[in-house]
Amino acid sequence: MSILLIEAFYGGSHKQLADLLQEEIGECVLYTLPAKKWHWRARTAALYFMQTVPANANYRILFASSVLNLTELIALRPDLGKLKKVLYFHENQLAYPVQKCQERDFQYGYNQILSCLVADIVVFNSAFNMESFLTSIGKFLKLIPDHRPKDLEKIIRPKCQVLYFPVRFPDVSREHDKDPESFFKVLLKLKEMDLPFHVSVLGETFTDEPDIFSKAKKALESSVLHWGYLPSKDDYFQTLCMADVVISTAKHEFFGVAMIEAVYCGCYPLCPNALVYPEIFPAEYLYSTPEQLFKRLQNFCKRPDIVRKHLYKGEMDQFSWAALRGKFRSLLTTEPREDL
Repeated sequence: MSILLIEAFYGGSHKQLADLLQEEIGECVLYTLPAKKWHWRARTAALYFMQTVPANANYRILFASSVLNLTELIALRPDLGKLKKVLYFHENQLAYPVQKCQERDFQYGYNQILSCLVADIVVFNSAFNMESFLTSIGKFLKLIPDHRPKDLEKIIRPKCQVLYFPVRFPDVSREHDKDPESFFKVLLKLKEMDLPFHVSVLGETFTDEPDIFSKAKKALESSVLHWGYLPSKDDYFQTLCMADVVISTAKHEFFGVAMIEAVYCGCYPLCPNALVYPEIFPAEYLYSTPEQLFKRLQNFCKRPDIVRKHLYKGEMDQFSWAALRGKFRSLLTTEPREDL
C-alpha cells in the first residue's frame, strides 16, 4: 500500500470521501477515528495516529482531512514527513461560526494554519472555502498579542487548489450552524396560513440536537412525511425523489453535498445568496432574506406545478465522481524521490 489515508473525524462527508478513495483508488490503507467530539479529535488525534499507524517503507503519499493536526503528527512520526502530504479541507475553522467565542477556539484555526505550512498540497472543496480561509489568516493572527508571524497567506496560497467534493453518497447533517431556527420559522408560518405542504427532515446529528427540532416536529406533525436519519442510501434517495423543493438556511456551508444530491433527485433548490451557494447554484435559486424565502415557498405551495415542471438550469455533472476521478488520481500520485 503506497497511499496512507488518515481521517480523524470518520463521519458524514469526511467518511464518504475516505471510503470513496479507498474503494476507487488502488493501493490505499485507511486509519480513522469515530466522528464524535471533534474538538478532542482536533486536539489529540495526532498522538493517537502516531501509535496506531505502523511504519511502512512503501508509503509514498499521506492524505488527511484538516481535522488532523498534521504538524504534530509529522513531528511525532518523522518517517511520515518524507511523504507527499495532501491536506483536504472539508471546512475551515477561520470562517466556521462558533456559538461562544472562547480563547481555546484560537487553537483550532491556528492548528490548520500550521498544517498548511507542513503540507505539500492543500486542497479545498470549494473556492469559497479556500478564499475564506486564506483571506482570514492575517486578521486571525492579529489575535496574537505580539511578535506576530508575517506573510503566511503568501507562503500557503501557492500550495492551494480547489477540488470539489465528489458527490456519490448521501450526506446531510443537522447542527446549529445550519440554522434550523430560520428553517422551521418559515415552515411554521406556512402552517399558520393553512398552506398545503409536506416536509421531510433528514440527516445525521453529530452534536446535541437543538431544541427547535423537537418543538417543530410537534407543531408540524400533520405535515411530516419523514423525520430523522435514514441509514439506507436507497431510502434516502427515494425520499429525496419524492420531494419537490430542497431548502438551505445555513449560516455556514463550504460545499453542500446534501443540496447537490437533492437537485440530482429532481428537487428545486432554495439557498441563501451567501457562503458557497453562489458558486454552486444559479442566481434564480438564491434568496437574500427569510421574507424572500417565505414568499417563494408560499407561491410554490399554491402552485406546486411550478417546481414539478421545472428543469434545473445549473450544471451538476462537474460535482460527480465520474468527472473528478481523474483529478483525484493525479493528486494521489507522486514521482519517485531519492529520500523515500
